Amino acid sequence: MNKKVYILASIFLAPFAAMAQTPEDALRMTWTTPAGTARHQAIGGAMGSLGGEITSTFVNPAGIGFYKNMEFVVSPGARFLRTKGSFRGSDAMSLDQSNGFNLGTSGFVFGWANKYSKWKSNAISIAVNQTANFKQDIFYSGANDYSSFTENAANEFFDYYSQRKDQNPGLSDAAIIDDALDELSLSLPTRMALYTYLVDIDSTGGNKRIISRAEELGVVSQDNHIRTRGGIYEIAFGFAANMDDKIYIGGSFGLPIVSYGRESTFRESDPTGNATNKFNYFSYSEDYTSKGFGINLKLGAIFKPVERIRLGLAIHTPTMYALTEKFSSSMTTDLENRFNPPVVDNVSSNIFTGDAPASFKYDLVTPFKFIVGGSYVFREVEDVKKQRGFLTADVEYTNYKWSNFSSGEEEGDETYYKGVNNDIDDAYKGAFNFRVGGELKFNTIMTRLGFAYYGSPYADKVLKARHMYLSGGLGYRNKGMFIDLTYVHQLNKDVNFPYRIAAPRQNTFATLKETGGNIMLTLGIKI
Repeated sequence: MNKKVYILASIFLAPFAAMAQTPEDALRMTWTTPAGTARHQAIGGAMGSLGGEITSTFVNPAGIGFYKNMEFVVSPGARFLRTKGSFRGSDAMSLDQSNGFNLGTSGFVFGWANKYSKWKSNAISIAVNQTANFKQDIFYSGANDYSSFTENAANEFFDYYSQRKDQNPGLSDAAIIDDALDELSLSLPTRMALYTYLVDIDSTGGNKRIISRAEELGVVSQDNHIRTRGGIYEIAFGFAANMDDKIYIGGSFGLPIVSYGRESTFRESDPTGNATNKFNYFSYSEDYTSKGFGINLKLGAIFKPVERIRLGLAIHTPTMYALTEKFSSSMTTDLENRFNPPVVDNVSSNIFTGDAPASFKYDLVTPFKFIVGGSYVFREVEDVKKQRGFLTADVEYTNYKWSNFSSGEEEGDETYYKGVNNDIDDAYKGAFNFRVGGELKFNTIMTRLGFAYYGSPYADKVLKARHMYLSGGLGYRNKGMFIDLTYVHQLNKDVNFPYRIAAPRQNTFATLKETGGNIMLTLGIKI
């Protein structure tokens, strides 16, 4: 039996189960690695103290204070990834390579000098960046002798059945089931399982029991296919000032735009081939979208105590998102000889939600981020053409348990979101992220190397996760034109929960290993 981890499962029991926020939804919006320009990516993303780069707008806005002229930049890119791993002893695999287009930092910076002030220059920037890419297509399968997707549905109906019987002992089982199908306090999967008789009342042997046909087998074959799409694109407006080429301060206002879609199909089937045990398979499919926008603020400072040394500090406020989700699902169940003649039953969630996908509004507040960085510049002179290179490093801290959901409805029920937030507190922890890189100049040609490590956000040590990036690139600068090309190789680990079950039962999960890379090209002109 595979390792399992305990995480609270109160989120499953929400009304409709269409209010689908889970700890994973918060993590998806916060455990991200922005694209940046090719130069930024080549040095591991370490931009907390270096400056002189448009990507500073999204990392430490004080860095745009190094500009004293105008620059226009565009950064197209492409990625190719593949996911492998395991689920309960079986291989997990990606159905495609998740190839796709990336947009690195693009936009313009306008800097100008001040002749008669200790504030020697100022700069503004307007830029756009892809801060998350959600495209992924994964599939995994395995035999599970510990738990079933249907456990929560059976347990939830058992509680409802017991309560109705206590209130009215003479109420028939058929009447209770009919009432349950219209009961808004029951989750959609529970009502769909009742509708297709996947969850049923069994009176075999004269003892009445609430059962799940799948759970009765003791072992089931499980398949999970998840296809996700979309991303987060952030538009930012930055401003910075330079005092005596020693102190740089800046800030940026960000407007991230979110579009996330997920289509998933989870299936449990009978691995024995027994045609008389009243269960062949069930399949549960979801179509989920979440769209909206947010606002945030980034503040930073860079200090040059001596030539060649730059020290940086940046704070990213929480992003406040206003999001709208739409959710629909369907269930198909084959109970073999449960009925005569046998039928394959199916139901759509739309019959419970007014013949339309369920729609909810909710808010998400992400955690603070704190960045400290240092750089050493070889031959630090005002004329950057004469500089010979640099070494730079960042340390970033964020606490993923600081994420917080709340209702976006005018009369929303905060009880559900309080349960989700408690689950986030139990599931996640604070983590440090490290980035380091360097550049060496040869007249008009530059070479760059970088490394980045993003620590695990999970509180439970059983869950092995990390993001790790190895990068290298080349740059060309001459007569105000520049071209940068970078390759970033990814070595990421993560986990995926096909479903969650109620405590004190433990949750099963798939381990995923993502490998592949990003190619980023930046074209720019200085005026």
